[in-house]
Amino acid sequence: MTHTTDIPRDHAQPALPAHLHTALWLAGFGLPTMPLRAGKLPFGNCPACASSNGAGPCRCGDRPNMKFAGPCQCPAPCHAWAAATTDPAVLTSPAWARAWQQAGAVAYHPGGGGYTVLDLDNADAVTWARQTLPATKTVPTTRGEHWIYRGAMQSANGVRPGVDIKSLMVYARWYGPGTGDMTTLPDAVRALIVKEESTQPLRVEVDSSSPIRATWDRSVATGCRHSDTFVQTGLTRGLAKVAACREHGAGSTAYGVARFLAKQHTACPGPCGLEILGQQIIDTAVSVGVPEAYAERAVTRGGIAVVAVRAS
Repeated sequence: MTHTTDIPRDHAQPALPAHLHTALWLAGFGLPTMPLRAGKLPFGNCPACASSNGAGPCRCGDRPNMKFAGPCQCPAPCHAWAAATTDPAVLTSPAWARAWQQAGAVAYHPGGGGYTVLDLDNADAVTWARQTLPATKTVPTTRGEHWIYRGAMQSANGVRPGVDIKSLMVYARWYGPGTGDMTTLPDAVRALIVKEESTQPLRVEVDSSSPIRATWDRSVATGCRHSDTFVQTGLTRGLAKVAACREHGAGSTAYGVARFLAKQHTACPGPCGLEILGQQIIDTAVSVGVPEAYAERAVTRGGIAVVAVRAS
């Protein structure tokens, strides 16, 4: 996935509707955007999506709570962050028009653009960040500040008093371009989501988990009909879902992610390098405590054959 080098700094005042013009401007810089209604909340799902409770039919593949990986496929701005897009045709489509007319703000999906937003919700949180973290692009908010770093990671709320991490699988409200130079996501921010006490037993490293794995690129997917961005976006979101299962459910989630990814390639002439995608799912599941053999079975049952794909 190609990322911009920085969040844009400024733009000319657009004509009405202002929120749509802002969204189109942001999308041009690679930031997936979406409208927010009053109260900073996403617009509700359309009837076809809202009627699903996780067991019934849904236009987007039965994902009312984003339980499966992949971008939202509904023509309306449904499923919150999953609807965020950089496609001008979608943003200006009739299905989105009413939402833009009623929009109270614009949001974006930080992880989809390759960013992480540290949401500092009060003065104490801001003081802590200034004393602890490397400076980066800063955006004033209604109650505190957004600190924006280059690089995506798992999202989490309440990592410390007044501090949320917004990156993958969430949206952040657009407050403006901010000031300062953006820096790379530091380890100190990544470490905020690591629990001091883990419910998982200590795992002994095995030889099969330690070597550097091969990575997916066009050289191993010469017969794939999808773009690099499509594949990497689906994989990134899938891995984030597996990584979020730190206490339970990582194995079944790995199965669901593998099943989703495999289905996307059923019409490709191949090869698509699915075994490399599968190994990345396995590695992520292992990182949160799933036994490697169990993770391999889950991915294989999901439709991705696992073979030796270590990098030379």
